[in-house]
Amino acid sequence: MDNTAGTQPRRRSGRRNRTTKPQGSVAKGYTPPTAGRFKPLSDNDLERVHLASLEILDQIGISEAPPVVIDTIQARGGTVTAEGRLLFPKALVTEALGKFHRGFQLFGRAPGQNLDMTGARVHAGSGGASPNIVDTLDGSYRTSTLSDLYDAARIVDTLDHIQFFSRPMIAGDMENNRVLDVNTTFASLAGTSKHVMVSASHPDHVDDIAQICYSIAGSEQAFREKPFLSLNINHVVPPLRFDECACEVMAAAIRAGLPVMVNTFGQMGASSPVTIAGCLAQTNAETLAGMVFAWALDPEVRAIYGARPMVTDLRSGGMAGGSGEQSILTAAATQIARHYDLANSTIAGATDSKLADAQSGYEKALSVTLAAQAGANLITQAAGTQAGLMATSLEAFVIDNDMLGAILQSANSIEVSDATLSTAAIAQIVSGEGHFLGHADTYARMKSDFIYPAHADRQAPDGWLASGKPNINSSAKISVAEVLAKHFPRHISPEIEQDLRARFDIRLPAKRMQHT
Repeated sequence: MDNTAGTQPRRRSGRRNRTTKPQGSVAKGYTPPTAGRFKPLSDNDLERVHLASLEILDQIGISEAPPVVIDTIQARGGTVTAEGRLLFPKALVTEALGKFHRGFQLFGRAPGQNLDMTGARVHAGSGGASPNIVDTLDGSYRTSTLSDLYDAARIVDTLDHIQFFSRPMIAGDMENNRVLDVNTTFASLAGTSKHVMVSASHPDHVDDIAQICYSIAGSEQAFREKPFLSLNINHVVPPLRFDECACEVMAAAIRAGLPVMVNTFGQMGASSPVTIAGCLAQTNAETLAGMVFAWALDPEVRAIYGARPMVTDLRSGGMAGGSGEQSILTAAATQIARHYDLANSTIAGATDSKLADAQSGYEKALSVTLAAQAGANLITQAAGTQAGLMATSLEAFVIDNDMLGAILQSANSIEVSDATLSTAAIAQIVSGEGHFLGHADTYARMKSDFIYPAHADRQAPDGWLASGKPNINSSAKISVAEVLAKHFPRHISPEIEQDLRARFDIRLPAKRMQHT
């Protein structure tokens, strides 16, 4: 006999409303969790990696430095070897580490969308620059276009647990890099009011990007004070070679007041040592070289330490972004950034799965969770990417949003106080109703303290069967269709859009944006 009958609440069998939030709304204000409790490296390990990185910069140096880097670093005491390698003195790197600009924000264009880059506050977003998009209906792959990029921005604009939009795909229908860079910027800023990250393939294109931002902000000074767009810049080609064009892009971006993501992408066992420790030491040295260069150009630069060491599947030479080794490597690189107290970003969520399936879920959840628990400020590629960053899936954005809500909630610290220990409530309940469901504190906290998934199914089996056995993929596909049919935001005013179309070769038709 069930002695608890009548005292335990019955589980509802009906399905909770799965519709998306009203289209046209922006994401609610986000309070980033302060994490950083996961530390795979000991203090001694951190110090040894740090000293090895200083030795690499001081004794080995980086080759193929362009004149802008050589002139900047030599003015601060750097030297060039007979073999043409630029050396960064330990004293210079140490000075920069003590003086880097910290405590800044990146900005969105709507309330509650700023990114707090202080401490171990965590934000998750898109990214990847994939050449393909996954068809939502049949799962086939095709070359992504400018319209697809705009659609991805519109999707992200409606998702509460994705805090920024880093360009997730390449507009393959743009015929040259200048047109690509300008239109990527426009489509991203038109599709979402969240902070945007794009790239510039040539330093001459940086001014175009900056001018678009100045126009939308109202003035150059307004943008410089609250920059809502950053540039992803891969300033080195591992192992230990500068990319001349990327360094010139960085210099142009800093002069224009654009925040810079100082990114490095060494692959463990391919372009960096096969050991995690060796990969970390080299990657840290390469990232610090870019950070020191940015700081030497402008001590007040908003520079984000972007160590992104990746794991290679040594059987095939391909990337293994969903591996356990990748997850711990990412967390360790984040810990190094936290050790320096630098605003930082990393990649997590680079699943090897081709579709938004179970493999995609466990690989993304593992890597994103460890990055969040390690305290990464910006986790890029956390949503929407598939196939080792070779494809973007709009369906995955919606599914991953549910995942990110759970992960970011798990990164919060636990409040322990007289109020939360609830001893008075316990005493009241045990001598009364015998459960807490009707208690005032339960009702008050059910919305503030809990994250409820929009698409993950929590029904009892009978309710699930009665509602047609839905799954997360079918629910996500419906949401994508609804957003694409209804959500056409006006994040750029008609007057400014008209001006930008007159000044630049904007290829996204106004009709496509439902602005006619």
